[in-house]
Amino acid sequence: MSITAGDEVRLTRLRRMKAVALSLLVGAAIIYLATLGLDHSGVWGYVNTMAEAAMVGALADWFAVTALFRHPLGLPIPHTAIIPRKKDELAGSLQSFFASNFLTEEVVRERIADAALSRRIGGWLQDEAHARRIVAEGVRVARTLLGRIKDEDVEALAVDVILPRLDREPVAAITGALLDGIVADRAHKGFVDLVLRELHTWLTKNPKAFTAILHERAPRWSPHFVNQRVVSAVYWQALDWVSAVRDDPEHTARQGLDDLLLRIASDLQQDASVQGRFEALKNRLLTHPQVGRTVVSLWASVRASLEAVLDDAESGLHERAVRGVRELGESLLTDEALSDRVNSTVSDAASWLVTTYGNELSSVISHTIQRWDGRDAAQRIELYVGRDLQFIRINGTVVGALAGLVIHAISQLVI
Repeated sequence: MSITAGDEVRLTRLRRMKAVALSLLVGAAIIYLATLGLDHSGVWGYVNTMAEAAMVGALADWFAVTALFRHPLGLPIPHTAIIPRKKDELAGSLQSFFASNFLTEEVVRERIADAALSRRIGGWLQDEAHARRIVAEGVRVARTLLGRIKDEDVEALAVDVILPRLDREPVAAITGALLDGIVADRAHKGFVDLVLRELHTWLTKNPKAFTAILHERAPRWSPHFVNQRVVSAVYWQALDWVSAVRDDPEHTARQGLDDLLLRIASDLQQDASVQGRFEALKNRLLTHPQVGRTVVSLWASVRASLEAVLDDAESGLHERAVRGVRELGESLLTDEALSDRVNSTVSDAASWLVTTYGNELSSVISHTIQRWDGRDAAQRIELYVGRDLQFIRINGTVVGALAGLVIHAISQLVI
């Protein structure tokens, strides 16, 4: 049997208690022998009888305790070494006892209710050190998962599963409905504002690039100074127009864009020809040979960004995650409804687990003990309960001595 550090401590305590019980037996034997030849008509008779009865009680209880784990003195006495002989039956009994008294829905729900898990968890999560530990462990797990995802697996998932499914599913009507909802909710306004701001910034910083593009398309027969004036006028007009559209939420260009998007959304939902062209375009895009490599390239960029954020312990993401964990802990302490939901969810999950897999869980006990050798099983069990069993020997010695005292007193009265 392998001995751990904890087992060493238990073994030391067991030996100490055995020594105490044995000392009482030896002490009783010494007293008995010392008073054996004295006058038993007085006090020494009581002492001798007490010592004799104490030895009997000590030996009887030593035999009873020892017989549980081995043959006393190595003698193959019937009905001894009970645990090595009845190991498998004991394992089955322990399994039944554990399943009947611990792995029941009523017991689990009662224990979870008494434990107030949500409040304990909330208090634990509120501590900043604990919150940072949770985030650190989450980062470690996420980092490990990212490292295990291979590029070829991403490409296979996209090419073999996701893209064929998208290719088979008609998405024109869904896209039209989504676009219709976006325009109706003006969810696209932020994107349009961003595009206009960036376009205005680019025009402001790159007038030469803009005019160069227009010069390339100017007629060659036109004089240069004329083209220069026209290009310059077009540039300033474009800059003013972009600025006006950017600053006016109700600009006609914006309204025109909204009308165009709504018309496209309507055609995608109702016009069969538009739907057919949209689906054909989708199919060409999804079946293009470069799509798989493009997906892998996008995934590589996303993964690199995620890894950079995860590796930066000072990033805002880490601080927000820590703050979020602590806020969750505070909510568990202050929000009664949330606390009740968490307790109810944990209780339901634990009840389902013990109801569905209770027998399998409890069978771990019997399977483990059944794999032990009989002598090994006895040693393991004695290591854990043997110290307490030594109190039986101590009590037997004390009770035997008291019984001997009472019996001797009664015999003296009768005689």
